[in-house]
Amino acid sequence: MSRAFTRRRLLASATAALGAPLILPARVLGKDGATAPNGKVRLAAIGVGGMGTGNLQSFLNDDRVQVVAVCDVDARHREAARNLAGLKEGDAYRDFREVLARADVDAIMNATPDHWHAVIATAAAAAGKDLYTEKPLAGGIADGRAVCQAVEKHQRVLQCGTWRRSVLKTRMACEWVRNGYIGDLRTIEIGVPGAFAISGGFTGMEGPEEVPADLDYSLWLGPAAEAPYTAARCHFNFRWINDYAPGYITDWGAHFLDVAQWGAGMDETTATEVSATGVTRREKGLYDAPESFRIEYHYPKGPRMVMFSTTDQTQWGVRFIGSTGSIFTENERLETDPPSLRTVKLKDSDTRLFASRSHHGNFIDAVLTRGRTAAPAGVAHRAATLCHLGAISAALGRPVRFDPEAETFGSDAAANALLTRPLRGPWKLAV
Repeated sequence: MSRAFTRRRLLASATAALGAPLILPARVLGKDGATAPNGKVRLAAIGVGGMGTGNLQSFLNDDRVQVVAVCDVDARHREAARNLAGLKEGDAYRDFREVLARADVDAIMNATPDHWHAVIATAAAAAGKDLYTEKPLAGGIADGRAVCQAVEKHQRVLQCGTWRRSVLKTRMACEWVRNGYIGDLRTIEIGVPGAFAISGGFTGMEGPEEVPADLDYSLWLGPAAEAPYTAARCHFNFRWINDYAPGYITDWGAHFLDVAQWGAGMDETTATEVSATGVTRREKGLYDAPESFRIEYHYPKGPRMVMFSTTDQTQWGVRFIGSTGSIFTENERLETDPPSLRTVKLKDSDTRLFASRSHHGNFIDAVLTRGRTAAPAGVAHRAATLCHLGAISAALGRPVRFDPEAETFGSDAAANALLTRPLRGPWKLAV
């Protein structure tokens, strides 16, 4: 049955799937430099429009969290979040650097546009803050590795917003695949939307326009290339513009490629040969990211994997195809062939995957105990790398070969030039 997964429905589904946080015994709180016993994790939210608001609400619902600051370059988002969190005017910021300078902030939630992810994540780690950061982990492959290095160097907890790792049915599907209940895993098919969900009804991408008084557009651009302001460029629609993100390749690909890696047991590596074909873009206007595509991923050892764009909403998700059966998973949707797979009970000897009932709650667990998260930096980096490999192949119009150990394209200078996003002005990665 067709299911219209709008951004609002996704957010609602995520909230419903997350459930109540896991409450830990008081004796384990305060371990290894975490928040003191009976204390709360003092959290600041950076980027509080759209998904950032949903994340903020989830943390406000956790009794172990005290939200102490909000930050956004748009005063409208900032004020709405301040009111939601019940904060004073002095606890709402335009510039994230002021938030990171606060000694009373233990952790941050970062839901800024993709081109900001690595800059803010590395700066937060260097400032001693734990991080809940939205997907993809970074805007480029080398940028993602920098985030991993910063988190390791400063011994920070990181949870990436690839929240399907905290969905029970997704984990069940991946456990069945990992334990051979569909036979030998041969193919993974990943369907993502095939037309941009443009917010605000923009068509011709008019501009330039006068920058609204309540928006710091220069700070919104930050490390990205200088560009004239138009409302069609900012907030939700940034993801359709290559200067900031390659469309659904990362927007939904970051979620579904992550699930594919999890089910295939390939969290520690990536594909070595990637080919994007059937790539189309809009002929006019700002929105120049790939809008339709078919990306094939090949591993030296492992299944063949294909991510494709489609307007058939029933195909949006991940399908694992084995020698004796198949499993389709997307959030609370779980389908098996044969249907009897749904009755499988794991044996004591079977591989069990990391269990999290609440993605946001699991992050707070880890902050308090210095334990692991469902989607740590290294895992999120490998999933995001798959997205970027597909985008690079699409940009070059040809296949690429990648070395997962060196994280380079060997002697392919054109592809290597796309390993990182250029950082404009004073912005840098704090590693």
